[in-house]
Amino acid sequence: MENDRNWAGNYRYSASELYVPANVGQVQEMVARSRQVKVLGTRHSFNGIADCTESLLSLQNLNRVIALDHAHNKVTVEGGIRYGELCQYLHGSGYALHNLASLPHITVAGACATATHGSGDLNGNLATVVHSFEVVKADGDVAVFSREKQDGGIAGAIVGLGGLGVVTKITLDVIPAFQMNQYVYDNLPLVHLKEHFDDIFSSGYSVSLFTDWKKATFNQVWLKRKIADQAFDQVEPEFFGARLATSHRHPVPGHTSVNCSEQMGIPGPWHERLPHFRMDFTPSAGEELQSEYFVPRQDAYHALCSLDLIREHISPLLYVSEVRTIAEDNLWMSPCYKQESVAIHFTWKPSWEAVKQVLPIIEKQLEPFHARPHWGKLFAMPPARLQSLYEKLPDFQQLLLQCDPQGKFRNAFLNTNIMGD
Repeated sequence: MENDRNWAGNYRYSASELYVPANVGQVQEMVARSRQVKVLGTRHSFNGIADCTESLLSLQNLNRVIALDHAHNKVTVEGGIRYGELCQYLHGSGYALHNLASLPHITVAGACATATHGSGDLNGNLATVVHSFEVVKADGDVAVFSREKQDGGIAGAIVGLGGLGVVTKITLDVIPAFQMNQYVYDNLPLVHLKEHFDDIFSSGYSVSLFTDWKKATFNQVWLKRKIADQAFDQVEPEFFGARLATSHRHPVPGHTSVNCSEQMGIPGPWHERLPHFRMDFTPSAGEELQSEYFVPRQDAYHALCSLDLIREHISPLLYVSEVRTIAEDNLWMSPCYKQESVAIHFTWKPSWEAVKQVLPIIEKQLEPFHARPHWGKLFAMPPARLQSLYEKLPDFQQLLLQCDPQGKFRNAFLNTNIMGD
């Protein structure tokens, strides 16, 4: 298979062939005759969650907006559409999504399937605004999951980890478009979170803290605010001990800010401020590795202090670490299931052998806080430990068996981490 690596270059796919169907009918035909198949989005996963040894299927041609429902504030799209294109369409029509991830380059279907998220005390992950979706099952038939059905199945299916089938169509809830601005502050001491955690993270619609773990300080605070929000009209020169930045910043020290979303309070549309990186530039550091762990909000300060104790293990391998808040949800396999959460993200230098050694150290420090890893990123957690963190796992296993009895959409990642094989 040509171009057989993921976006970051750290993972090589093992499939023997790649299909790029032009329509849903071709998806159904291909799935029905395949022995094993997995779906590729934009290849932003860092592990084998989207891999298999047989056939990969790309939805890059199924990337259209199907309908915009003005009466019910919903948009229906094909599964392969990327957030960057969808956002431009929505904004041009006067609508917005509630939140976005730091990268606008990822597909809607892939992001929702892995519970990918943005930031904000009141903002659930990207999958929380899915109203319904269609999936091509192992036999080629199409199943529909919807919030309008009373069986509750959609709560288990939205974060499906690619195990249910091929998501070809998704309907999302949308809201009126809005304007935002963004300010960056430098050098927020970690200790200030002890008494002011809620104050800091409620200071904007979306708030991110960045650190390189070289000391007990966050190098940068990114505040993203709705311009119409009168509570945030005043921009102070100091923010809980951090100082207002006097020029544009990149989260990774030493990198140019040209590929980052506008800062310095410059107003702009929601979709050009919520992501950290611009659609038309290389996101983040480029060649990198990523890990992320979710802890209950009430434990976040102590979890961060626990990581500070091992910063000499972390900082030499790190580009940057980001801390964000996410609202709780009811999605079975979401790391934020039934808990207000804080995500601690690590963007690593591309040194897998060294990172592989430090992940168990991090996970040991976070174990008292029942940390859950991001499904699409790198972790070292034993499957039994991972499975114990999800109370709805038995129900999800049954849902997978119901939709795909022969395991056509399962792979080594799902068999090991979900099915317990």
